[in-house]
Amino acid sequence: MIHDDLILQMEQGKISVNEALAALHTVPILKENVCSQRQRLKDLQHELDSLIGLHSVKSMIREIQAFAQIQQYRASLELASEPIVLHTIFMGNPGTGKTTVARLISKMLKEMGVLLKGHTVEVERADLVAEYIGQTAQKTREAVKRAMGGLLFIDEAYSLARGGERDFGKEAIDTLVKAMEDNRGDFVVVLAGYPEPMNYFLTSNPGLRSRFPMTIHFPDYSDLELFKIGEAMFEQRQYSLTKPARRKMVEVIRQLRQEDPYNFGNARVIRNMVERALRLQAVRLVAKTGVTKEELMLILAEDIQGVTDS
Repeated sequence: MIHDDLILQMEQGKISVNEALAALHTVPILKENVCSQRQRLKDLQHELDSLIGLHSVKSMIREIQAFAQIQQYRASLELASEPIVLHTIFMGNPGTGKTTVARLISKMLKEMGVLLKGHTVEVERADLVAEYIGQTAQKTREAVKRAMGGLLFIDEAYSLARGGERDFGKEAIDTLVKAMEDNRGDFVVVLAGYPEPMNYFLTSNPGLRSRFPMTIHFPDYSDLELFKIGEAMFEQRQYSLTKPARRKMVEVIRQLRQEDPYNFGNARVIRNMVERALRLQAVRLVAKTGVTKEELMLILAEDIQGVTDS
């Protein structure tokens, strides 16, 4: 009866697909739980939307969300539905938000009813590959076990294949692929890494790409986006920049990118810049007597300039 009422309300335009899904997933759970789940998903979406830049990434995630929700709704109406396979490849240079987005996606999928727990297990080669025969498979299975109900995020995944056929990294890949087959729908795997080595990694193991139907590209941030990220980092720490400091930060960002454009760390570089500027401000103020609240919050151009001094 509840099921039919929800369908009728949706057909009459009284509720949206998302609202119908939320209700279907929580019946007979109390109405308050339905509302809180819907609000949590809304809050997570706002958190994603508030990230600076990443427009193509956000667009792709909206597609993933819509597809997962519509397939669930089709299944609830006993219509043919596509399997929800969300294993994904994240390609992008360092500091482009791959880990942050993975954590948000996992939480969102939990609120949508796709994942049971919505946590993220973050690993790299050293967490999966052992030194002796047989140990790598065990370490990989343990990582998968911890990720059940959530998302397994493998950073610099291409490092698993760097040693060739005899390397134990291949054993980790084989174990992971088997776990994905044996536990379909129970967890999501995200392979992350820099574009060039990731492309090589996937071509060296053709069977791997077919198991990851989606690839999300994380572009480098523009200088303006990096400035906004830095400004937001200062604000979160309750600091503000003078106008000369703002101009100096623009100059420093350009200088840091030009010094090493190939290995530029995007938001990581900005975080390091902000933290160094705070330390330099502290050095400037520590010997001063009667420091005011305003002075404690103010970042000057000299604090930013000092970031580039060796």
